[in-house]
Amino acid sequence: MTNPASAAPAQSPVAGPGAQRASSLEVIGVSKHFGDFTALDGVSMRVPAGSFHALLGENGAGKSTLVKCIVGYQQPDAGNILVDDRERQLRNPREASALGVGMVYQHFTLVPHMTVAENLVMSRMNTPQFINWRRATEELHAFMETMPFRIPLDSPAASLAAGEKQKVEILRQLYLERRFLILDEPTSVLTPEEADEVLGLLREMTRRGDVTVLMITHKLREVKAFTESVSVLRGGAYVGGGATAELETEDLAELMVGERQPPARVQRDDRAPGATVLEIDAMRCRDDEGVPAVRDVSLSVRSGEIVGIVGVSGNGQKELVEVLAGQREPEGGRMTVNGASYSARRTQMVQHGIAILPEEPLRNSCVGSMSVADNMAFRTFDRPPQSFLGWLRSRPRRSFARELIQRFSVSTPGPDTPIARLSGGNVQRAVLARELTGDVRLLIAANPVFGLDFKAVEEVHDRLRDARAGGTAVLLISEDLDEVLQLADRILVMFEGSIGHETDSEHADMTRIGQAMAGQR
Repeated sequence: MTNPASAAPAQSPVAGPGAQRASSLEVIGVSKHFGDFTALDGVSMRVPAGSFHALLGENGAGKSTLVKCIVGYQQPDAGNILVDDRERQLRNPREASALGVGMVYQHFTLVPHMTVAENLVMSRMNTPQFINWRRATEELHAFMETMPFRIPLDSPAASLAAGEKQKVEILRQLYLERRFLILDEPTSVLTPEEADEVLGLLREMTRRGDVTVLMITHKLREVKAFTESVSVLRGGAYVGGGATAELETEDLAELMVGERQPPARVQRDDRAPGATVLEIDAMRCRDDEGVPAVRDVSLSVRSGEIVGIVGVSGNGQKELVEVLAGQREPEGGRMTVNGASYSARRTQMVQHGIAILPEEPLRNSCVGSMSVADNMAFRTFDRPPQSFLGWLRSRPRRSFARELIQRFSVSTPGPDTPIARLSGGNVQRAVLARELTGDVRLLIAANPVFGLDFKAVEEVHDRLRDARAGGTAVLLISEDLDEVLQLADRILVMFEGSIGHETDSEHADMTRIGQAMAGQR
């Protein structure tokens, strides 16, 4: 293990997995307060050297605060952190790095126009002003020979697939001699095959004692498949855990939310879907840089049906949703709703009962500084009783909001509270309340549970199922294949702006879908 007294790692990269063994980490009675708010309350957790450990918890459970204390971004108010059974003072990320603690973040941090080799070498804290690239390249090739991942060193980061970028992020930490890796939602942008490959290789490295892994994730399937042990936080406190093999998925869910959750409902209505509501024919559009983003996409959604579009982020889904929502002009193609031409105007949305639940609603469908009541009234403010002869009436608007707050269980101090002060789950409930109230015949939902906690996810999914059962046509766009498999009647895979595969849920093949998400025909 690198001596903690060393302010920076050695000039040369790690010589290989055998050069330095995995580290253990333990937190004992760690607490952290922000004013009157307790983010961590006496948390204790041990991650043995060479283990693959999962850290679970809902949003706000304290996971991020705990990890920030471990990597030196924050200091605990009480408690101790031990690395390799020695108490350490991690006053900043440099000190954590010197002890071999590294983190792979949820979003990629590679410089797109740099090569893999340049990204690795430039990440060293002691990079000299003048680099001997010949020597550095020789060292990198020697390092790569010891690694389970094979990535071309001369490839620009921008040219890599998502799975390859994630591998480079991990390689960078190993190159920097990190022997305790924290992974934050490491598979959120990977195909199922890429996720299983990356996690499988890391598991092999832990079993050899080359590295220790602490993984933050919400995907319980991956926890069961790859980790050896688990810790669960709730409300800033450690509430349980143990050997993964001894815990069922329902046990983990109960620890996370504090109550036993029934198995996810996967049964579907036996009734056949009705008439076609939404039809898209040869849709084309460009992204913000003028590059083709949606390429001749054709699809249809019928009443009483959920059609799911799945794909790795950045394959045109965002632009397709923006066209449907009227936020981006199409370059070609045709859209119809109930047989009538549709150009995503507000009058058409009202006429045809179209509702849209966008990704990150606080950014895309709310005004954070306006009240909950005002945000809930965006669709109805100019109609009676909220409007009379062109005058807006605040009392009916606030009464309407109070009714929706109660019906959709929105936790808010009141209808006049700025919506930005609500938690992510409650913002989503407020937008759901607005979009699903009234005669909704077409619902377009884009990554509707992104960033939500376990319980809020089930609430949103139940609302989508209820909408389908009521005859609404639902177009679900998601980067989470498990979500689409659970909800959709038909599944479309989007890759590089095109639909590359279509199947009904009954005959869905995970392997085939994963291949299509990676561009394999």
